[in-house]
Amino acid sequence: MTEDGVKHKGGVVLRAVDHIQSFLRHESISGLLLILAAAIAMVMANHPLLAPLYDAFLHVKASVKIGSIGLEKGLLHWINDGLMAIFFLLVGLELKREFYAGELSSRERIVMPALAALGGMVVPALIFVAINGANPENLRGWAIPTATDIAFALGILALLGRRVPLALKTFLLALAMFDDLGAIVIIALFYTDALDLAQLAAAGTAIALLLAFNRLLRIRSLAPYIIVGVVMWAAVLKSGIHATLAGFVLALTIPYITARERGTEEVRHVPDNPALVLEHMLQPWVAWFIMPIFAFANAGVRLDGDIGAVLVDPLTLGVALGLFLGKQAGVVGAVLAGRALGWLRLPPEMGVVHLWGVGLLAGIGFTMSLFIGSLSFASPDQETAMRVGVLSGTILSALAGWGLLAMSLPRKPARRERGGFGE
Repeated sequence: MTEDGVKHKGGVVLRAVDHIQSFLRHESISGLLLILAAAIAMVMANHPLLAPLYDAFLHVKASVKIGSIGLEKGLLHWINDGLMAIFFLLVGLELKREFYAGELSSRERIVMPALAALGGMVVPALIFVAINGANPENLRGWAIPTATDIAFALGILALLGRRVPLALKTFLLALAMFDDLGAIVIIALFYTDALDLAQLAAAGTAIALLLAFNRLLRIRSLAPYIIVGVVMWAAVLKSGIHATLAGFVLALTIPYITARERGTEEVRHVPDNPALVLEHMLQPWVAWFIMPIFAFANAGVRLDGDIGAVLVDPLTLGVALGLFLGKQAGVVGAVLAGRALGWLRLPPEMGVVHLWGVGLLAGIGFTMSLFIGSLSFASPDQETAMRVGVLSGTILSALAGWGLLAMSLPRKPARRERGGFGE
């Protein structure tokens, strides 16, 4: 048994592959639910009888109060600021596990998805800026096409069934995790409003307490972390920094007990590993509820007025072409450049055409692109153009990626093998 909890027996990996495949099943189902939720939202937003119900649902007021202290927001804000904080909490926990004991636990495994994610963020942003350079009011949305929706992308990949090698799935998963990390940094640096120093100090105090729980007091129960994490989230929400970042920070403070710390050879999924316990608790809720409800709340684009004008709007084109062209060019170009420089090797079961297919699927921005877009614009016209761009780029990327992989992958099921890359 190795340090990363992977047991080799007859060339077959047991625990790590089982964990990855279980995770991929959650994400694949979530991707299909995302498609369904987005379709329902589009129908409701454009139906003369259902559109008022859709708008009323998004603007329902909900409040949480303890004594005289409380928060009151519309349902859309609770979804985007509250439920998405839980999504980012899960992202942080998944990244933590992968860096400690998964596909990102060594330099060789990190290089390929990290380069792919970097290229897949830089090139789409450059395309967006090039198209919108003459429209400075649109430039705040430069980060919209840099995102990848892992659930939607894996949902499309799941349509190909067992023909897809595990290396291809884990590469897409690792790429999207680095992509999410990049999105978190972008939101923190570029989508922060005027800061409330008092609330920022309160959030900092909560973070210090969480670190003390972990490092000094060695608390392994999840309850204290969750309670203080909720307080930190409320303070971050009021501080001017986007509240979803509190979820990611909370994930970094929750203990992950490694095999070395436990004094055993295996990283077991048992209650004495709080990070793994919380990750497994959150995965089905995020996959089957939070992501679909976010898609339903944010994908309802009203297609009235001059649709042709919207489709050729620089904002629409910048987002759509950034996702469809920029992502594939950035991902494939960065990986091939890394291979030419001797920094990485493609896995035996992944050819360049398969890499291109994954690059296309990385252009499925959807959830994260819509989320960054909601932070970028308040104008109804800009929001419509942004959403049409996200949906157009996502649909083009999904169809092209699925089509290319369907033609290039072998007809017989892929062997069940270790999903590592760059080794």
